[in-house]
Amino acid sequence: MSVTYRKQMLEALRRQVSKYEEVICEAVYADFKKPRFETMATETQLVLAEIDHAIKNVRQWSRPEQVRSNWLNFPSSDRIYKEPYGKVLIIAPWNYPFQLAIAPLIGAIAAGNTVVIKPSELTPNTSAVIAKMIMEVYPEDYIAVVEGGVEVSQKLLSFQWDYIFFTGSTQVGKIVYESAAKHLTPVTLELGGKNPCIVDETAKIDLAAKRIVWGKFINAGQTCIAPDYILVHSSVKQQLIDSLKKHIEKSYGSQIEASPDFARIVNERHHQRLLSLLEGQEVIYGGANNKEDNYLSPTLVLEPDVESNLMKEEIFGPILPVIAYDTEEEIQSYITRYNKPLATYLFSTRKRYQQKLINTFSFGGGAINDTVIHIANKDLPFGGVGSSGIGAYHGKLSFDLFSHHKSVLKKANWIDIPLRYPPYTLPKKLAKKIKWMF
Repeated sequence: MSVTYRKQMLEALRRQVSKYEEVICEAVYADFKKPRFETMATETQLVLAEIDHAIKNVRQWSRPEQVRSNWLNFPSSDRIYKEPYGKVLIIAPWNYPFQLAIAPLIGAIAAGNTVVIKPSELTPNTSAVIAKMIMEVYPEDYIAVVEGGVEVSQKLLSFQWDYIFFTGSTQVGKIVYESAAKHLTPVTLELGGKNPCIVDETAKIDLAAKRIVWGKFINAGQTCIAPDYILVHSSVKQQLIDSLKKHIEKSYGSQIEASPDFARIVNERHHQRLLSLLEGQEVIYGGANNKEDNYLSPTLVLEPDVESNLMKEEIFGPILPVIAYDTEEEIQSYITRYNKPLATYLFSTRKRYQQKLINTFSFGGGAINDTVIHIANKDLPFGGVGSSGIGAYHGKLSFDLFSHHKSVLKKANWIDIPLRYPPYTLPKKLAKKIKWMF
């Protein structure tokens, strides 16, 4: 696909997102009552910003990149060509059903690929809107949407692709990875994990609570980079708990179920899973639920057993364990119990400890004195490490992700240095010095 064509296709996508923005908001609300503002802020407007960035820069990104040659190849010109992988499969999740289907599509289009999108069957209204939007403007042999359940995903994974982009659980990510391995297909896996949120004794507690409440309970906690549990210094534990309760009520009111700003759990199965995680726990706030509406209120749990189901798996809902610590060694023992998380957060005014945490622990990304918001910077790579994912995207990285970087050296013919050809006559002493030519 020429760069001009790619820009035209990105512009068509921008028009469609703008045209369907209200319809998208209504569809996501119909799927799990996600507030309109949250849908615009975390789905449609974020996507539009990514599209605008790609349209502005795709021609520059696509240019061959000249790199420095070396003496061994003198005279030559050395360039990296950005080549599309080819046929791309994007499998999207249900928690951000529009953004996480369309954001990777932007990079795939910009890089010149053809794409099949498989939206989540758990958000059928959003899936139908995505299918309609795409079919209206793109030829089916260029970009297609395939709807359906698990059996459709399995069938799609049985085919040979040039690249697979998957967002979802670690468990399903392993299945995708195994399917891709049969054809040696490269993959991006955007997964999850138990994201720690550390609040030390120097933190601005009320502000920390406000930002934690926002990052945890947006989308009803169904966010892969939401704080999964809090580790708070024992000296400020009660102060933090009081502030968390205050900011939950400031955000959603005293009658949270009636708030238009709080989403629902996506379906009955996930709702029941979350309720089962609360069994035997000390709930110090919230816990209210309505099975008819898949409602679960923002819930604080005090000092859960590390061997409980609540602490064995990613919560992915509006339940927030609060655990006290006294020493940095205790922090380390908690964090290292789990696989590398997708995100880590620290609230502290100690600059040395901020840097120490960054240097000590491996995680996909994160923030100091805030939560979740790092995803909003298109120049920051978004992705996991280890069990929390493979590969990263957003902004130019999305283009690079869906591009094969092809190295090409063009050698001149007017001179040919004989040094590399046999018979090798260079003395051993000089042969040991030729590294400078590389």
